[in-house]
Amino acid sequence: MNMPENMTKKPGTLYLVPAPLDFGCDSQAPLERVMPQATLEVAASLSHWVCENAKSTRAYLKRIHATHPLCVPLQAMQLQELPHAVHKKGDHQGQFDARPLLQAALQGEHIGLVSEAGMPAIADPGSSVVRAAHDLGLPVVPLVGPISLLLALAASGLNGQNFAFVGYLPSTPAERNQRIRELESLALKTGQTQLFIETPYRNTALLDALMQTLQHNTRLATASGLTLDTATCHSDMAKNWKQCGWTLANSTPAVFAIGR
Repeated sequence: MNMPENMTKKPGTLYLVPAPLDFGCDSQAPLERVMPQATLEVAASLSHWVCENAKSTRAYLKRIHATHPLCVPLQAMQLQELPHAVHKKGDHQGQFDARPLLQAALQGEHIGLVSEAGMPAIADPGSSVVRAAHDLGLPVVPLVGPISLLLALAASGLNGQNFAFVGYLPSTPAERNQRIRELESLALKTGQTQLFIETPYRNTALLDALMQTLQHNTRLATASGLTLDTATCHSDMAKNWKQCGWTLANSTPAVFAIGR
């Protein structure tokens, strides 16, 4: 009895490939300074990708090629984008079936999963692809690279033993202020650090809302432009933020944290 061809080949591996944190920034960090060589070597060996955005993935692969020649020409790369709805609504609740995106792995091809910055599936799309890989019995290998949330947490001086990432806060002022109060109450009551992010062009509005809403003795930390030479990390009581007048650029990604 002949076995189906896709059952006779060893399945490929899904590699979670981190990307530099400088996407959308005014400057870029040298790739070899922020990405381990082993990660770049694996990335250069892959010709099949599932990505958040094909354009930014091509730009990343072009940077890799400058030091680690790609296994196939950039034009021959097989890039599959996650649907736009996944970007908007997220894919961590189990609604999106990503198994069709991994068919090449069933034929023995290794596949890279990449987002625009940082580790895919951490504050970025991709968890549905990882879940699908496990459901299909494919090996899943996360590669080493920068993760902004953990770098920001480490630099905050806040509780790194108990923390939560809560995504984006509401954009309307009244709802945003209410959410800040809820997160502050939870942080002060339990000691759990609350981490959140914002679209860069709203950095100033969110920081102003935090300084106006937080209690004086709540600790507020920010980390902006991580891995760049221009990176800044500040952590102090809310009352001191108001006195010092610290600001954040509206063009650089930032992570915010509150706690005690």
